[in-house]
Amino acid sequence: MKNKTAKADIYTRITNQIVADLETGVLPWVKPWHSDHAMDRITRPLRHNGEPYSGINILSLWSSASAQGFTSPSWMTFKQAQELKASVRKGEKGSLVVYANKFTRTEENENGEDVERAIPFLKGYTVFNVEQIDGLPERFYAKPEPRFDTVQRIGHAEAFFKDTGADIRHGGNRAFYAIHPNYVQMPLFEAFRDSESYYATLAHECTHWTRHPSRLDRDFGRKKHGDEGYAKEELVAELGAAFLCADLEITLEARDDHASYIASWLKVLKDDTRAIFHAAAHAQRAVDFLHSLQKAKKEAA
Repeated sequence: MKNKTAKADIYTRITNQIVADLETGVLPWVKPWHSDHAMDRITRPLRHNGEPYSGINILSLWSSASAQGFTSPSWMTFKQAQELKASVRKGEKGSLVVYANKFTRTEENENGEDVERAIPFLKGYTVFNVEQIDGLPERFYAKPEPRFDTVQRIGHAEAFFKDTGADIRHGGNRAFYAIHPNYVQMPLFEAFRDSESYYATLAHECTHWTRHPSRLDRDFGRKKHGDEGYAKEELVAELGAAFLCADLEITLEARDDHASYIASWLKVLKDDTRAIFHAAAHAQRAVDFLHSLQKAKKEAA
């Protein structure tokens, strides 16, 4: 009972954190902070060893960074800071991240036979941003140089979306994914106010592209525009675009239609405290799938 209560509390705490942001009109996955460390670019939160966080932990730490004004993407536990001969400043408040996995347990079935059963578990733990820690090696505080000029087409982003193999068409004044003819429609590159807006929009639509039955076959029971299934898919596309833009070092900015979606997202999250976890997991799978296409392309070359 204690473990179930603790697990439910983790779902509730993180969901409430995201809901609180949305209720104030803040999307924690859209420019969550002005990161001097990344030259004003969004990046995934990083563990102490430089490995990026995934899924719900990205949203939780982006939200925490925004609320507390942190500019560094790097986080670590109290113990990890100690191992680096550093110390968390007195009075600093930690941020919640979760670890999900499964363990196997042998049980007896109705026939009296021993069977292995996989038991999922969720564990929460506390991390601190490096700006809350004194005495870390200088590499944790270093600020990298910008990597590319944002007013031009971004070469590595162009290559990434090309290597997905998606049918991406250009023209008109709308961006959307048409599932039955199975193509992504985008306005011309020149129609966007800057290059990053173009690639961020393309990331959103390509996340939708992964829902096709021949790919991830993602279906939330959507029947019409604006229903709960539609809201869930849009939330997945939003998070997928945010994760992917972080990987490609592209700034994700608020779209004009965000305001109209916030109310539907809030309803979904308030009705189910696990919804944001599920959306983040689906978004992570979509991004992982798009990355896997890059590897397949290179192996085939």
